[in-house]
Amino acid sequence: MKIVIDARFTRTDHHDGISRYGSSLIAATARIADVTMLISDKRQLALLPDVPYVIVNSPLSPLELFVARKVNPLGADVVVCPMQTMGTIGRKYGLILTLHDLIYYEHPAPPGFLPAPVRLLWRLYHKAYWPQRVLLNRADVVATISRTTEALMAKYRLTRRPVRIVGNAPQPGQTPRNPADGADKSLVYMGSFMPYKNVETMIQGMAGLPDYTLHLLSRITAERRTELEALIPDGAKVEFHNGVTDAEYEEMLRRATALISLSRAEGYGLPLVEAMALGTPVVASDTPIFREVGGDAVSYVDPESPAEFAAAVTALDNRGLWEQRSRRSVERAAEFNWDESARQLLAAAEEAVALRRNKRHTPQPKGDQ
Repeated sequence: MKIVIDARFTRTDHHDGISRYGSSLIAATARIADVTMLISDKRQLALLPDVPYVIVNSPLSPLELFVARKVNPLGADVVVCPMQTMGTIGRKYGLILTLHDLIYYEHPAPPGFLPAPVRLLWRLYHKAYWPQRVLLNRADVVATISRTTEALMAKYRLTRRPVRIVGNAPQPGQTPRNPADGADKSLVYMGSFMPYKNVETMIQGMAGLPDYTLHLLSRITAERRTELEALIPDGAKVEFHNGVTDAEYEEMLRRATALISLSRAEGYGLPLVEAMALGTPVVASDTPIFREVGGDAVSYVDPESPAEFAAAVTALDNRGLWEQRSRRSVERAAEFNWDESARQLLAAAEEAVALRRNKRHTPQPKGDQ
């Protein structure tokens, strides 16, 4: 089976969540299938595996409406897009589109890196569910990364297409830290500073953790940093790193007492499994998606309670509890792996081919192609 995977959402400098998901899925799937990538910028290759590629237009270009004209000659059985926005006019191949989460229906502020016209369309798009249905129903199969999102898709009846899990996972081949070595009095946060990420609560909670330093690792605008710095309690230690390398991130995780994520909404929570794979305990919001990912390895707290957050960290001062959580974290993270995700994708691709074959012999209502 020939599979084309859309890698045009790959960053050119450092991975974000979608970028890393696509890159990792391509690498794993290429080991069991004939895979070609779509890119829009050769700089993306620095963050992608060594897999054959074809350059087409940016997914944000008006030409995206007609991208199938460039993809059809590749002879793919199935094209897989890690988003749901790929153009489909005139396609002659099976198609899997991906919906990661429904975060922006509840928290509609768009990512700041998008161009202003796209941000406006983003807000309009998330005011109702019908545009999402239109996009998803163009696919043969819809993929998502968690049971939590799958359930929400069913709740809001977002698609008539079969929905299949193609899971996220930590990077392979990592050696966990030795629990007997203990940890520094440091806490790590990796993620954006958008309002739904709820960084405010963890900063406020540092009032109850005077011996700890909170390391905020991601890049941040000067304006947002000023807003958050104003919330730092007297005597609390909060350090803004404004971006770190993957190696620096791993080194900080290996020393930290815990990774923190008090987000109000997520599609998966990749930083959780990244930390757990290294044996670093996690303190996280008590939400369905974090329960799905973290199981019994994570300390769950009310995301609106700085005091609960501080208490959960303080509990990890107990050396026995910390070591227990460290070991259990590694066990839990091992339940997620890219080889399994690749097998899930291949099964979804085979289903898409079969469904498309059947469509050729069955009249379809308008809008289903």
